[in-house]
Amino acid sequence: MRLAMGLAYDGTDFRGYQTQPDGQTVQDMLERALALFCETEVPTVAAGRTDAGVHAQGQVIHLDAPCERPLWNWVRGVNSHLPEAIRVRWAAHVADDFHARFSARARRYRYRIYNDPVDCPMHQRFATWVFQPLDVEAMQVASQCLIGEHDFSAFRAAECQAQSPLRRLDVCEWQRKGSEVILEIEANAFLHHMVRNIVGSLVEIGRGAQPVEWMQELLKGRDREVAGRTFPPQGLCLASVSYDCSFQTEPLR
Repeated sequence: MRLAMGLAYDGTDFRGYQTQPDGQTVQDMLERALALFCETEVPTVAAGRTDAGVHAQGQVIHLDAPCERPLWNWVRGVNSHLPEAIRVRWAAHVADDFHARFSARARRYRYRIYNDPVDCPMHQRFATWVFQPLDVEAMQVASQCLIGEHDFSAFRAAECQAQSPLRRLDVCEWQRKGSEVILEIEANAFLHHMVRNIVGSLVEIGRGAQPVEWMQELLKGRDREVAGRTFPPQGLCLASVSYDCSFQTEPLR
């Protein structure tokens, strides 16, 4: 019986999602909790492998359940063995061929910038501080050249293991809410550090260090070394993952 689960986590104190030898990752904590709940090892597969310090509101995983329990019991039971920074939000039965990673048709990330002359402790875990004033309108105009299918080599980490730099970007929208500047970005898939590298380049435009046209030049040039810096992980959150199927969940008891 295959199950899908939705996860939310504060990634600040973890070494990313994917399991590591030291056991300090979200996947390690999840599979440890599942083993206690099911009294046997339960491997999991995630929609995306978030980096150290990156958060998730809508991570999706799948597993092949070794025992039969009500869906609400999977949520309550697994959460009872998880640290407070990780929570299973829902569980659902899915088809045997459902795959959290390969069945996904789009991933949406959110990047938050706290844009104020002085940093604020209340934002430090979930936003990146930029003290220079940002021209959000210029950032929005510059980002539109990224929409569609392109070679995103200029925004790809050197250690990226993807076979192709081609990705289809469907959404890239900036907005300001008070002192927060927020990016909503959605693609069929992302390269390693792609969102954080895009943000780093667009902030250069927003603070007036580069013209709006620079983003188009970077995209065409495909040279990571001339693009903006990789922005910090704490501002990034995996907001949601989209599938062709819908998940039927049960009310929690």
